[in-house]
Amino acid sequence: MAAESIPEGHDEPTNQPRISTGSEGLDDILGGGFDANRLYLYEGRPGTGKTTIALQFLIEGACRGERVLYITLSETKSELTLVAHRHGWSLSGIDIFELVPPETTLDPERELTVFHPAEMELSETTKLVFAAVDRINATRVVFDSLSELRLLAQSPLRYRRQVLALKHFFTSRNCTVVLLDDLSASQDDLQLHSIAHGVVLLEQLAIDYGAERRRLRVIKMRGIAFRGGFHDFTIETGGLKIFPRLIAAEHHKAFIGDFTPSGNAELDQLLGGGLERGTNALLIGGAGVGKSSLALTYAIASAERGEHAVFFAFDEGRGTVEARARTLGLPLEKHIASGLIRFQQIDPAELSPGEFAAGVRQSVERDGARIVIIDSLNGYLNAMPDDRFLILQMHELLSYLGQQGVLTILVLAQHGLVGPMETPLDISYLSDAVLMLRYFELAGTVRRALSVVKKRSGNHEHTIREFRLSSAGITLGPPLKEFTGIFSGTPRFTGDQIPKTLDDADGRC
Repeated sequence: MAAESIPEGHDEPTNQPRISTGSEGLDDILGGGFDANRLYLYEGRPGTGKTTIALQFLIEGACRGERVLYITLSETKSELTLVAHRHGWSLSGIDIFELVPPETTLDPERELTVFHPAEMELSETTKLVFAAVDRINATRVVFDSLSELRLLAQSPLRYRRQVLALKHFFTSRNCTVVLLDDLSASQDDLQLHSIAHGVVLLEQLAIDYGAERRRLRVIKMRGIAFRGGFHDFTIETGGLKIFPRLIAAEHHKAFIGDFTPSGNAELDQLLGGGLERGTNALLIGGAGVGKSSLALTYAIASAERGEHAVFFAFDEGRGTVEARARTLGLPLEKHIASGLIRFQQIDPAELSPGEFAAGVRQSVERDGARIVIIDSLNGYLNAMPDDRFLILQMHELLSYLGQQGVLTILVLAQHGLVGPMETPLDISYLSDAVLMLRYFELAGTVRRALSVVKKRSGNHEHTIREFRLSSAGITLGPPLKEFTGIFSGTPRFTGDQIPKTLDDADGRC
Protein backbone atom coordinates (compact mmCIF):
# COMPACT_ATOMS: atom_id res chain seq x y z
CA MET A 1 0.00 0.00 0.00
CA ALA A 2 1.25 3.49 -0.76
CA ALA A 3 0.03 7.00 -0.29
CA GLU A 4 1.24 10.57 -0.22
CA SER A 5 0.86 12.59 2.93
CA ILE A 6 -1.81 15.29 3.15
CA PRO A 7 -0.27 18.76 3.54
CA GLU A 8 -0.69 20.52 6.83
CA GLY A 9 -3.10 23.41 6.93
CA HIS A 10 -5.34 21.93 4.25
CA ASP A 11 -8.62 23.79 4.48
CA GLU A 12 -10.84 20.90 3.37
CA PRO A 13 -12.00 18.07 5.65
CA THR A 14 -9.93 14.92 5.34
CA ASN A 15 -12.94 12.62 5.72
CA GLN A 16 -14.67 13.67 2.52
CA PRO A 17 -16.73 10.84 0.99
CA ARG A 18 -15.18 9.14 -2.02
CA ILE A 19 -16.87 8.83 -5.39
CA SER A 20 -16.86 5.64 -7.40
CA THR A 21 -14.67 5.39 -10.49
CA GLY A 22 -17.34 3.26 -12.14
CA SER A 23 -15.06 0.22 -11.87
CA GLU A 24 -15.45 -2.11 -8.90
CA GLY A 25 -11.89 -3.33 -9.29
CA LEU A 26 -10.35 0.15 -9.39
CA ASP A 27 -12.46 1.22 -6.42
CA ASP A 28 -11.06 -1.78 -4.54
CA ILE A 29 -7.48 -0.83 -5.45
CA LEU A 30 -8.07 2.75 -4.27
CA GLY A 31 -9.87 1.70 -1.12
CA GLY A 32 -13.13 3.37 -2.09
CA GLY A 33 -12.65 5.44 -5.24
CA PHE A 34 -11.60 8.99 -6.10
CA ASP A 35 -11.60 12.09 -3.95
CA ALA A 36 -14.24 14.39 -5.41
CA ASN A 37 -13.47 17.68 -7.15
CA ARG A 38 -9.97 16.69 -8.23
CA LEU A 39 -8.20 16.16 -11.54
CA TYR A 40 -7.01 12.67 -12.50
CA LEU A 41 -5.01 11.29 -15.40
CA TYR A 42 -5.53 7.99 -17.25
CA GLU A 43 -2.55 7.32 -19.48
CA GLY A 44 -1.73 4.48 -21.83
CA ARG A 45 -1.02 3.59 -25.42
CA PRO A 46 -3.93 3.31 -27.88
CA GLY A 47 -5.94 0.15 -27.30
CA THR A 48 -5.33 -0.15 -23.57
CA GLY A 49 -8.93 0.70 -22.58
CA LYS A 50 -8.75 4.36 -21.54
CA THR A 51 -11.94 5.39 -23.34
CA THR A 52 -13.86 2.43 -21.94
CA ILE A 53 -12.95 3.01 -18.30
CA ALA A 54 -13.54 6.76 -18.75
CA LEU A 55 -17.06 6.06 -20.00
CA GLN A 56 -17.61 3.82 -16.96
CA PHE A 57 -16.73 6.81 -14.76
CA LEU A 58 -19.35 8.98 -16.48
CA ILE A 59 -22.02 6.27 -16.58
CA GLU A 60 -21.62 5.80 -12.83
CA GLY A 61 -22.25 9.52 -12.35
CA ALA A 62 -25.25 9.52 -14.69
CA CYS A 63 -26.76 6.60 -12.77
CA ARG A 64 -26.51 8.73 -9.63
CA GLY A 65 -28.38 11.58 -11.25
CA GLU A 66 -25.32 13.77 -11.88
CA ARG A 67 -24.70 15.91 -14.95
CA VAL A 68 -21.72 14.44 -16.78
CA LEU A 69 -19.77 15.61 -19.81
CA TYR A 70 -17.48 13.92 -22.32
CA ILE A 71 -15.25 16.43 -24.16
CA THR A 72 -13.68 14.83 -27.21
CA LEU A 73 -11.03 16.13 -29.56
CA SER A 74 -10.09 12.72 -30.95
CA GLU A 75 -13.27 10.63 -31.30
CA THR A 76 -16.66 11.46 -32.73
CA LYS A 77 -19.97 11.03 -30.99
CA SER A 78 -20.89 8.20 -33.35
CA GLU A 79 -17.70 6.33 -32.46
CA LEU A 80 -18.37 6.71 -28.76
CA THR A 81 -21.97 5.59 -29.24
CA LEU A 82 -20.77 2.46 -31.04
CA VAL A 83 -18.34 1.63 -28.21
CA ALA A 84 -21.12 2.09 -25.66
CA HIS A 85 -23.57 -0.01 -27.66
CA ARG A 86 -21.16 -2.94 -27.85
CA HIS A 87 -20.75 -2.80 -24.08
CA GLY A 88 -24.51 -2.75 -23.60
CA TRP A 89 -24.54 0.87 -22.41
CA SER A 90 -26.68 3.86 -23.25
CA LEU A 91 -25.15 7.33 -23.50
CA SER A 92 -28.52 9.06 -23.09
CA GLY A 93 -27.47 10.50 -19.72
CA ILE A 94 -24.09 11.75 -20.95
CA ASP A 95 -23.52 15.08 -22.67
CA ILE A 96 -20.94 14.75 -25.43
CA PHE A 97 -19.17 17.87 -26.65
CA GLU A 98 -17.22 17.49 -29.89
CA LEU A 99 -14.55 20.08 -30.45
CA VAL A 100 -14.47 18.81 -34.04
CA PRO A 101 -18.20 18.77 -34.86
CA PRO A 102 -19.02 17.14 -38.21
CA GLU A 103 -21.62 19.77 -39.14
CA THR A 104 -18.89 22.44 -39.47
CA THR A 105 -16.95 20.72 -42.22
CA LEU A 106 -18.15 23.28 -44.79
CA ASP A 107 -17.68 26.32 -42.57
CA PRO A 108 -14.53 28.06 -43.91
CA GLU A 109 -14.25 30.25 -40.83
CA ARG A 110 -14.16 27.29 -38.41
CA GLU A 111 -12.28 24.96 -40.72
CA LEU A 112 -8.89 26.43 -39.83
CA THR A 113 -9.62 26.77 -36.13
CA VAL A 114 -11.40 23.51 -35.41
CA PHE A 115 -10.56 20.88 -37.96
CA HIS A 116 -6.80 21.34 -38.04
CA PRO A 117 -5.53 21.25 -34.44
CA ALA A 118 -1.98 22.16 -35.45
CA GLU A 119 -3.25 25.50 -36.76
CA MET A 120 -5.93 26.07 -34.18
CA GLU A 121 -5.49 28.74 -31.52
CA LEU A 122 -5.10 27.11 -28.11
CA SER A 123 -6.99 29.88 -26.37
CA GLU A 124 -10.04 29.27 -28.55
CA THR A 125 -10.02 25.60 -27.63
CA THR A 126 -9.95 26.31 -23.92
CA LYS A 127 -12.71 28.88 -24.29
CA LEU A 128 -14.92 26.34 -26.03
CA VAL A 129 -14.26 23.86 -23.21
CA PHE A 130 -15.03 26.41 -20.51
CA ALA A 131 -18.23 27.46 -22.27
CA ALA A 132 -19.43 23.86 -22.56
CA VAL A 133 -18.77 23.16 -18.87
CA ASP A 134 -20.52 26.39 -17.85
CA ARG A 135 -23.54 25.53 -19.96
CA ILE A 136 -23.93 21.96 -18.74
CA ASN A 137 -22.74 22.52 -15.15
CA ALA A 138 -21.30 19.00 -15.01
CA THR A 139 -19.94 17.37 -11.85
CA ARG A 140 -17.98 14.74 -13.80
CA VAL A 141 -15.96 15.51 -16.92
CA VAL A 142 -13.75 13.39 -19.19
CA PHE A 143 -11.31 15.22 -21.48
CA ASP A 144 -10.20 13.08 -24.45
CA SER A 145 -7.42 13.59 -25.18
CA LEU A 146 -4.41 15.64 -24.17
CA SER A 147 -2.49 14.68 -27.30
CA GLU A 148 -4.33 17.29 -29.38
CA LEU A 149 -3.85 19.87 -26.65
CA ARG A 150 -0.14 19.11 -26.62
CA LEU A 151 0.04 19.69 -30.39
CA LEU A 152 -1.79 22.98 -30.09
CA ALA A 153 0.49 24.25 -27.33
CA GLN A 154 3.64 23.61 -29.42
CA SER A 155 5.87 24.15 -26.36
CA PRO A 156 6.11 22.32 -22.99
CA LEU A 157 5.75 25.57 -21.03
CA ARG A 158 2.60 26.67 -22.81
CA TYR A 159 1.18 23.16 -22.58
CA ARG A 160 1.74 23.01 -18.82
CA ARG A 161 0.12 26.41 -18.32
CA GLN A 162 -2.96 25.34 -20.25
CA VAL A 163 -3.32 22.11 -18.24
CA LEU A 164 -2.97 24.15 -15.04
CA ALA A 165 -5.63 26.55 -16.31
CA LEU A 166 -7.95 23.62 -16.93
CA LYS A 167 -7.25 22.27 -13.46
CA HIS A 168 -7.98 25.55 -11.71
CA PHE A 169 -11.13 26.12 -13.73
CA PHE A 170 -12.57 22.70 -12.93
CA THR A 171 -11.59 22.88 -9.26
CA SER A 172 -13.45 26.16 -8.85
CA ARG A 173 -16.59 24.49 -10.20
CA ASN A 174 -16.62 21.47 -7.80
CA CYS A 175 -16.04 19.11 -10.69
CA THR A 176 -14.15 15.81 -10.86
CA VAL A 177 -12.16 15.53 -14.08
CA VAL A 178 -10.44 12.61 -15.82
CA LEU A 179 -7.89 13.51 -18.49
CA LEU A 180 -6.90 10.90 -21.08
CA ASP A 181 -3.41 10.79 -22.57
CA ASP A 182 -2.28 8.26 -25.20
CA LEU A 183 1.44 8.82 -24.45
CA SER A 184 2.08 10.05 -27.97
CA ALA A 185 4.85 12.35 -26.71
CA SER A 186 8.38 11.30 -27.55
CA GLN A 187 9.10 10.72 -23.86
CA ASP A 188 7.15 10.37 -20.63
CA ASP A 189 5.39 13.62 -19.83
CA LEU A 190 6.13 13.72 -16.11
CA GLN A 191 4.92 17.30 -15.75
CA LEU A 192 1.38 15.99 -16.07
CA HIS A 193 2.02 13.69 -13.12
CA SER A 194 2.92 16.65 -10.91
CA ILE A 195 -0.26 18.50 -11.86
CA ALA A 196 -2.74 15.64 -11.54
CA HIS A 197 -4.15 14.56 -8.18
CA GLY A 198 -3.84 10.95 -9.27
CA VAL A 199 -2.33 9.02 -12.17
CA VAL A 200 -3.42 5.60 -13.45
CA LEU A 201 -1.34 3.78 -16.09
CA LEU A 202 -2.92 1.20 -18.42
CA GLU A 203 -0.72 -1.18 -20.40
CA GLN A 204 -1.17 -3.79 -23.11
CA LEU A 205 1.54 -6.44 -23.38
CA ALA A 206 2.14 -8.72 -26.36
CA ILE A 207 3.48 -12.11 -25.28
CA ASP A 208 5.23 -14.67 -27.48
CA TYR A 209 2.17 -16.93 -27.65
CA GLY A 210 -1.46 -16.47 -26.71
CA ALA A 211 -3.69 -13.45 -26.21
CA GLU A 212 -2.35 -10.07 -25.23
CA ARG A 213 -2.22 -9.24 -21.53
CA ARG A 214 -3.49 -6.01 -20.05
CA ARG A 215 -2.52 -4.59 -16.69
CA LEU A 216 -3.05 -1.43 -14.67
CA ARG A 217 -0.97 0.42 -12.10
CA VAL A 218 -1.80 3.37 -9.88
CA ILE A 219 1.30 5.55 -10.15
CA LYS A 220 0.16 8.28 -7.81
CA MET A 221 -2.86 9.16 -5.69
CA ARG A 222 -2.51 12.08 -3.29
CA GLY A 223 -3.76 11.42 0.24
CA ILE A 224 -5.17 7.97 -0.65
CA ALA A 225 -3.73 4.66 0.49
CA PHE A 226 -3.89 2.38 -2.55
CA ARG A 227 -2.82 -1.14 -3.44
CA GLY A 228 0.43 -0.75 -5.34
CA GLY A 229 1.90 -2.82 -8.13
CA PHE A 230 0.39 -4.12 -11.36
CA HIS A 231 -3.16 -5.45 -11.52
CA ASP A 232 -4.31 -7.61 -14.44
CA PHE A 233 -7.50 -6.67 -16.27
CA THR A 234 -9.52 -7.67 -19.29
CA ILE A 235 -11.86 -5.71 -21.54
CA GLU A 236 -15.20 -7.50 -21.67
CA THR A 237 -18.76 -6.65 -22.56
CA GLY A 238 -19.69 -4.27 -19.79
CA GLY A 239 -16.32 -2.57 -19.45
CA LEU A 240 -12.97 -3.23 -17.84
CA LYS A 241 -12.86 -6.16 -15.43
CA ILE A 242 -9.96 -5.44 -13.11
CA PHE A 243 -8.44 -8.08 -10.85
CA PRO A 244 -6.78 -6.38 -7.87
CA ARG A 245 -3.48 -7.95 -6.89
CA LEU A 246 -3.98 -10.48 -4.11
CA ILE A 247 -2.45 -9.49 -0.77
CA ALA A 248 -2.87 -12.34 1.69
CA ALA A 249 -2.37 -10.12 4.75
CA GLU A 250 -5.68 -8.39 4.00
CA HIS A 251 -7.68 -11.61 4.40
CA HIS A 252 -8.01 -13.32 7.77
CA LYS A 253 -10.71 -15.74 8.86
CA ALA A 254 -11.05 -17.83 12.01
CA PHE A 255 -11.32 -21.58 11.43
CA ILE A 256 -10.69 -24.90 13.17
CA GLY A 257 -7.63 -26.67 11.78
CA ASP A 258 -9.04 -30.18 11.99
CA PHE A 259 -8.20 -33.04 9.65
CA THR A 260 -9.71 -33.25 6.18
CA PRO A 261 -10.40 -36.95 5.47
CA SER A 262 -9.33 -38.33 2.12
CA GLY A 263 -11.93 -41.09 2.08
CA ASN A 264 -9.10 -43.65 2.32
CA ALA A 265 -8.24 -44.79 5.85
CA GLU A 266 -4.83 -46.17 4.86
CA LEU A 267 -3.85 -42.89 3.20
CA ASP A 268 -4.97 -40.90 6.24
CA GLN A 269 -2.90 -43.21 8.44
CA LEU A 270 0.15 -42.65 6.25
CA LEU A 271 -0.38 -38.90 6.71
CA GLY A 272 -0.59 -39.18 10.47
CA GLY A 273 -4.34 -38.63 10.57
CA GLY A 274 -4.78 -36.67 7.35
CA LEU A 275 -4.18 -33.23 5.92
CA GLU A 276 -5.27 -30.30 8.09
CA ARG A 277 -7.52 -27.47 6.97
CA GLY A 278 -5.61 -24.30 6.24
CA THR A 279 -2.62 -26.21 4.85
CA ASN A 280 -1.46 -27.16 1.38
CA ALA A 281 -0.07 -30.40 -0.02
CA LEU A 282 2.19 -30.88 -3.04
CA LEU A 283 1.80 -34.10 -5.03
CA ILE A 284 4.93 -34.66 -7.07
CA GLY A 285 5.88 -37.41 -9.49
CA GLY A 286 6.08 -38.50 -13.11
CA ALA A 287 3.30 -38.24 -15.66
CA GLY A 288 0.50 -40.77 -15.16
CA VAL A 289 1.73 -42.05 -11.80
CA GLY A 290 -1.53 -41.13 -10.05
CA LYS A 291 -1.18 -37.58 -8.76
CA SER A 292 -4.45 -36.29 -10.24
CA SER A 293 -6.27 -39.45 -9.13
CA LEU A 294 -5.06 -38.95 -5.58
CA ALA A 295 -6.22 -35.33 -5.69
CA LEU A 296 -9.61 -36.43 -7.00
CA THR A 297 -10.17 -38.68 -3.98
CA TYR A 298 -10.03 -35.60 -1.75
CA ALA A 299 -12.55 -33.75 -3.91
CA ILE A 300 -14.94 -36.72 -3.88
CA ALA A 301 -14.59 -37.19 -0.11
CA SER A 302 -15.33 -33.49 0.36
CA ALA A 303 -18.49 -33.72 -1.74
CA GLU A 304 -19.60 -36.84 0.15
CA ARG A 305 -19.46 -34.74 3.34
CA GLY A 306 -21.54 -32.02 1.70
CA GLU A 307 -18.60 -29.61 1.34
CA HIS A 308 -17.69 -27.76 -1.81
CA ALA A 309 -14.49 -28.41 -3.78
CA VAL A 310 -13.10 -26.82 -6.94
CA PHE A 311 -10.78 -28.49 -9.45
CA PHE A 312 -8.73 -26.16 -11.68
CA ALA A 313 -7.43 -28.18 -14.63
CA PHE A 314 -4.60 -26.65 -16.67
CA ASP A 315 -3.53 -29.79 -18.52
CA GLU A 316 -6.51 -32.10 -19.04
CA GLY A 317 -10.03 -31.65 -20.28
CA ARG A 318 -13.14 -32.45 -18.31
CA GLY A 319 -13.86 -35.56 -20.38
CA THR A 320 -10.45 -37.05 -19.61
CA VAL A 321 -10.77 -36.39 -15.88
CA GLU A 322 -14.29 -37.81 -15.75
CA ALA A 323 -13.16 -40.94 -17.62
CA ARG A 324 -10.36 -41.46 -15.10
CA ALA A 325 -12.79 -41.00 -12.24
CA ARG A 326 -15.12 -43.65 -13.70
CA THR A 327 -12.18 -46.06 -14.00
CA LEU A 328 -11.41 -45.53 -10.30
CA GLY A 329 -15.05 -45.90 -9.29
CA LEU A 330 -15.27 -42.26 -8.20
CA PRO A 331 -18.70 -40.58 -8.73
CA LEU A 332 -17.23 -37.33 -10.05
CA GLU A 333 -19.98 -36.62 -12.60
CA LYS A 334 -22.69 -36.92 -9.95
CA HIS A 335 -21.05 -34.37 -7.68
CA ILE A 336 -20.30 -31.97 -10.54
CA ALA A 337 -23.98 -32.13 -11.50
CA SER A 338 -25.00 -31.41 -7.89
CA GLY A 339 -22.67 -28.41 -7.74
CA LEU A 340 -20.60 -29.72 -4.84
CA ILE A 341 -17.58 -30.06 -7.14
CA ARG A 342 -16.83 -27.37 -9.69
CA PHE A 343 -14.54 -28.31 -12.56
CA GLN A 344 -12.94 -25.36 -14.35
CA GLN A 345 -10.82 -25.84 -17.44
CA ILE A 346 -8.00 -23.29 -17.61
CA ASP A 347 -6.26 -22.21 -20.81
CA PRO A 348 -2.91 -20.77 -19.68
CA ALA A 349 -2.47 -19.02 -23.04
CA GLU A 350 -5.64 -16.99 -22.48
CA LEU A 351 -5.77 -16.45 -18.72
CA SER A 352 -3.62 -14.01 -16.78
CA PRO A 353 -2.34 -14.92 -13.29
CA GLY A 354 -4.39 -12.12 -11.75
CA GLU A 355 -7.58 -13.41 -13.33
CA PHE A 356 -6.81 -16.92 -12.07
CA ALA A 357 -6.25 -15.68 -8.51
CA ALA A 358 -9.56 -13.79 -8.72
CA GLY A 359 -11.27 -17.01 -9.80
CA VAL A 360 -9.84 -18.86 -6.82
CA ARG A 361 -11.03 -16.11 -4.47
CA GLN A 362 -14.49 -16.25 -5.98
CA SER A 363 -14.63 -20.02 -5.46
CA VAL A 364 -13.73 -19.63 -1.79
CA GLU A 365 -15.69 -16.50 -0.86
CA ARG A 366 -18.79 -16.90 -3.02
CA ASP A 367 -19.09 -20.67 -3.49
CA GLY A 368 -17.63 -21.68 -0.10
CA ALA A 369 -15.05 -24.12 -1.49
CA ARG A 370 -13.20 -25.98 1.28
CA ILE A 371 -10.79 -27.82 -1.02
CA VAL A 372 -8.96 -26.24 -3.96
CA ILE A 373 -7.05 -28.44 -6.40
CA ILE A 374 -4.62 -26.96 -8.93
CA ASP A 375 -3.67 -29.50 -11.59
CA SER A 376 -1.03 -28.75 -12.47
CA LEU A 377 1.63 -26.20 -11.56
CA ASN A 378 3.33 -27.02 -14.87
CA GLY A 379 0.38 -25.53 -16.73
CA TYR A 380 0.22 -22.59 -14.34
CA LEU A 381 3.90 -21.95 -14.98
CA ASN A 382 3.15 -21.55 -18.67
CA ALA A 383 0.79 -18.69 -17.84
CA MET A 384 3.57 -16.69 -16.22
CA PRO A 385 6.11 -14.55 -18.09
CA ASP A 386 8.80 -15.38 -15.52
CA ASP A 387 8.98 -18.23 -12.99
CA ARG A 388 10.14 -15.77 -10.31
CA PHE A 389 6.70 -14.18 -10.46
CA LEU A 390 5.11 -17.62 -10.17
CA ILE A 391 6.76 -18.18 -6.80
CA LEU A 392 5.60 -14.78 -5.52
CA GLN A 393 2.06 -15.23 -6.83
CA MET A 394 1.85 -18.77 -5.46
CA HIS A 395 3.12 -17.64 -2.05
CA GLU A 396 0.36 -15.03 -1.79
CA LEU A 397 -2.29 -17.43 -3.09
CA LEU A 398 -1.33 -20.23 -0.69
CA SER A 399 -1.15 -17.81 2.24
CA TYR A 400 -4.60 -16.49 1.39
CA LEU A 401 -6.10 -19.98 1.09
CA GLY A 402 -4.45 -21.03 4.34
CA GLN A 403 -5.93 -18.06 6.18
CA GLN A 404 -9.36 -19.01 4.82
CA GLY A 405 -9.08 -22.54 6.26
CA VAL A 406 -8.97 -24.13 2.81
CA LEU A 407 -7.04 -27.30 2.03
CA THR A 408 -5.06 -26.71 -1.17
CA ILE A 409 -3.73 -29.60 -3.23
CA LEU A 410 -1.07 -28.81 -5.82
CA VAL A 411 -0.04 -31.22 -8.56
CA LEU A 412 3.45 -30.97 -10.06
CA ALA A 413 4.69 -33.30 -12.81
CA GLN A 414 8.39 -34.14 -12.93
CA HIS A 415 10.27 -34.64 -16.17
CA GLY A 416 10.70 -38.34 -16.97
CA LEU A 417 8.94 -41.57 -16.06
CA VAL A 418 11.62 -43.82 -14.56
CA GLY A 419 15.16 -43.31 -13.37
CA PRO A 420 16.46 -39.92 -12.18
CA MET A 421 13.83 -37.21 -12.57
CA GLU A 422 13.97 -33.43 -12.83
CA THR A 423 11.56 -30.99 -11.22
CA PRO A 424 10.72 -27.97 -13.43
CA LEU A 425 9.94 -25.81 -10.41
CA ASP A 426 10.95 -26.17 -6.78
CA ILE A 427 8.00 -25.05 -4.73
CA SER A 428 8.39 -27.64 -1.97
CA TYR A 429 9.51 -25.03 0.56
CA LEU A 430 6.12 -23.34 0.26
CA SER A 431 4.28 -26.61 0.86
CA ASP A 432 3.09 -27.82 4.25
CA ALA A 433 3.12 -31.43 3.04
CA VAL A 434 4.88 -33.13 0.15
CA LEU A 435 3.80 -36.53 -1.17
CA MET A 436 6.18 -38.26 -3.55
CA LEU A 437 4.76 -40.69 -6.11
CA ARG A 438 7.13 -42.79 -8.15
CA TYR A 439 7.24 -45.69 -10.61
CA PHE A 440 9.57 -48.57 -9.89
CA GLU A 441 10.25 -51.85 -11.68
CA LEU A 442 10.52 -55.31 -10.17
CA ALA A 443 10.52 -58.74 -11.80
CA GLY A 444 9.29 -57.39 -15.11
CA THR A 445 6.38 -55.39 -13.70
CA VAL A 446 5.88 -51.65 -13.25
CA ARG A 447 4.73 -50.68 -9.79
CA ARG A 448 3.90 -47.45 -8.01
CA ALA A 449 5.26 -46.18 -4.72
CA LEU A 450 4.02 -43.44 -2.40
CA SER A 451 5.61 -41.71 0.58
CA VAL A 452 5.09 -38.60 2.68
CA VAL A 453 8.49 -36.88 2.52
CA LYS A 454 7.42 -33.74 4.39
CA LYS A 455 4.62 -32.69 6.71
CA ARG A 456 4.97 -29.63 8.89
CA SER A 457 2.12 -30.37 11.27
CA GLY A 458 1.71 -33.64 13.16
CA ASN A 459 3.42 -36.99 12.84
CA HIS A 460 3.39 -39.08 9.71
CA GLU A 461 4.78 -42.37 8.54
CA HIS A 462 8.27 -42.29 7.11
CA THR A 463 7.78 -45.48 5.11
CA ILE A 464 7.52 -45.98 1.36
CA ARG A 465 4.42 -47.89 0.39
CA GLU A 466 3.31 -49.50 -2.82
CA PHE A 467 -0.09 -48.32 -4.06
CA ARG A 468 -2.43 -49.36 -6.83
CA LEU A 469 -5.11 -47.63 -8.87
CA SER A 470 -8.13 -49.77 -9.69
CA SER A 471 -11.92 -49.67 -9.90
CA ALA A 472 -11.90 -49.81 -6.11
CA GLY A 473 -9.98 -46.53 -5.97
CA ILE A 474 -6.56 -46.23 -4.38
CA THR A 475 -5.22 -49.17 -2.41
CA LEU A 476 -2.06 -48.97 -0.28
CA GLY A 477 0.15 -51.90 0.51
CA PRO A 478 2.53 -52.57 3.42
CA PRO A 479 5.83 -50.68 3.72
CA LEU A 480 8.46 -51.66 1.14
CA LYS A 481 11.09 -52.54 3.74
CA GLU A 482 13.16 -54.82 1.49
CA PHE A 483 13.83 -52.19 -1.19
CA THR A 484 16.38 -49.42 -1.45
CA GLY A 485 16.77 -46.67 -4.05
CA ILE A 486 13.11 -46.46 -5.11
CA PHE A 487 13.03 -42.66 -5.11
CA SER A 488 16.56 -42.32 -6.47
CA GLY A 489 15.41 -44.06 -9.64
CA THR A 490 17.56 -47.17 -9.19
CA PRO A 491 15.51 -49.53 -6.96
CA ARG A 492 17.23 -52.61 -5.58
CA PHE A 493 15.60 -55.55 -3.84
CA THR A 494 17.52 -56.69 -0.74
CA GLY A 495 15.17 -59.42 0.53
CA ASP A 496 15.18 -63.20 0.05
CA GLN A 497 11.89 -63.59 -1.82
CA ILE A 498 10.31 -61.22 -4.33
CA PRO A 499 7.01 -60.01 -2.81
CA LYS A 500 3.72 -60.35 -4.58
CA THR A 501 2.12 -57.34 -6.17
CA LEU A 502 -1.02 -55.85 -4.69
CA ASP A 503 -2.97 -57.47 -7.55
CA ASP A 504 -1.63 -60.90 -6.62
CA ALA A 505 -2.24 -60.31 -2.93
CA ASP A 506 -5.99 -59.84 -3.37
CA GLY A 507 -6.41 -62.33 -6.19
CA ARG A 508 -6.61 -59.76 -9.01
CA CYS A 509 -4.44 -59.54 -12.08
